[in-house]
Amino acid sequence: MLSDALRCDHADVNRVVRRRRRRGETARGPRGALAVLFSVVASLLWFEMPANALTTSVGAAHRPAARWDLPWLSVRGRHMVDEAGRTVLLRGFNTSTLLEPSVSRAPLDLEDAAIMEGNGFDVVRLALSWGRLEPQRGHWDQGYLRAIADKVQLLNSHHLYVVLDMHFLDWSSQLGGSGAPDWATLGGVPNLHLPALGDWQRHLSPAVNAATTYFWVSPDWQADFMQTWQLLAQRFSGDSGVAGYDLYNEPHALPLPPIRFERDFMWPLYARTIDAIAAVDANHMFIVEGQLLSDFGTTIVPLRAPNLVYSPHEYTGSLVPPTFDGNAEPLDSHVRQVSSEASRVPGALWIGEWGMGATQAQSDTWIDDALHAFDDAGAGWAWWQWREDSAWGIRDSAGRTNANTLSHLARPYMAAAPAGVSASTTKVSGGALTLTVDRSYRGAEIEIAYPAAQRTPQVSSSCGGESSRWDPTTARLVVAAEAMGICSITVI
Repeated sequence: MLSDALRCDHADVNRVVRRRRRRGETARGPRGALAVLFSVVASLLWFEMPANALTTSVGAAHRPAARWDLPWLSVRGRHMVDEAGRTVLLRGFNTSTLLEPSVSRAPLDLEDAAIMEGNGFDVVRLALSWGRLEPQRGHWDQGYLRAIADKVQLLNSHHLYVVLDMHFLDWSSQLGGSGAPDWATLGGVPNLHLPALGDWQRHLSPAVNAATTYFWVSPDWQADFMQTWQLLAQRFSGDSGVAGYDLYNEPHALPLPPIRFERDFMWPLYARTIDAIAAVDANHMFIVEGQLLSDFGTTIVPLRAPNLVYSPHEYTGSLVPPTFDGNAEPLDSHVRQVSSEASRVPGALWIGEWGMGATQAQSDTWIDDALHAFDDAGAGWAWWQWREDSAWGIRDSAGRTNANTLSHLARPYMAAAPAGVSASTTKVSGGALTLTVDRSYRGAEIEIAYPAAQRTPQVSSSCGGESSRWDPTTARLVVAAEAMGICSITVI
């Protein structure tokens, strides 16, 4: 349960919950269904109303000393930065290991973390379930919270940051998906069961879409959702190994019209949730996503909040048409689109999910092009996902590794760059990574992720006074040089 102090911080949220429970109201039955219908009609009437920028009330951070190997991360301008002010790129993987058994999930152990570390990766997006955190309304599962903390500790022990992701897929496990608690459903709305439709039977289910829409248009379930986020934030407020909080995975509210949904429901909920979290933890990055059908664009409502990250998902040519045929332009165009959206939020750009099955045509070419597009945008990323018994997984549940896909993902990159050092495209050609140093460089250390399985890195420089040290266990090459004006450093 939440502490009394935490409850006092958000009397407005809790007042909704208490008033609702005193009256014995629930979202079940005809009343809930009528609320959904009314909100849909109202949204259509409000379609042309303009949306104003949103402002949060996040206070100053109060950060304890960081882990020596995982400094606190912040957002400065369009970039993530560490405590030394170096621009940081987070590259890694998703894992569904802590979701409900209703969805495909695989184990995640120390060997997984060691392989990620040894290949130069530095982040894991850990998918979490609101339903597992609050299985009974008003009662939070401390055992599940400990399981989350154990996974965070396991990953941190191999120098991997963790992004905590409140994950949703077809609303809830009760409806065949993942995310919301089983109690958060609307009575009297049928759940579609047409096996011939495959996964689409869940996506198109009236019960799934009615419950999802009710959540977005009502403060009722949102109050529980924000309290659950407060519980998580209170537990990890002092942990620098947690990079940030991904507030809601792949938001959508069919049949609400997309523009009205984003302006009137999605962005306002982001602002309220950030305020709720910041009441107990202003130390971490806040990660917000574009709407599910982001290939058609996400309507941006500027959001004034510190340490804000915009995290779209990238499946153009993979799951989203047109199917990749070697033409990189649709993918590249979409990455440019989401980069523009990030600048309008404004926030740092981080691709929270992307991927393609290894059995799809030209998958290796698609991966390489996506990596170049992300590099051009200055964006880190997390592949979906690390362990999965499909052509998408890097390892399967038995521990067998897809070495080919891993080799495409594991390439040298500049993990932490001080001022004056750039690798704007970070393109690897023939195994070489070239960094450009300008006159603002002051000799600070440059941290390069270099997969240990490739070779012992060789460093050459036109800068003078170059020094380097290599740690194959952490797959990190640390380079420094004298401040001598414009020059270059090449790593082979």
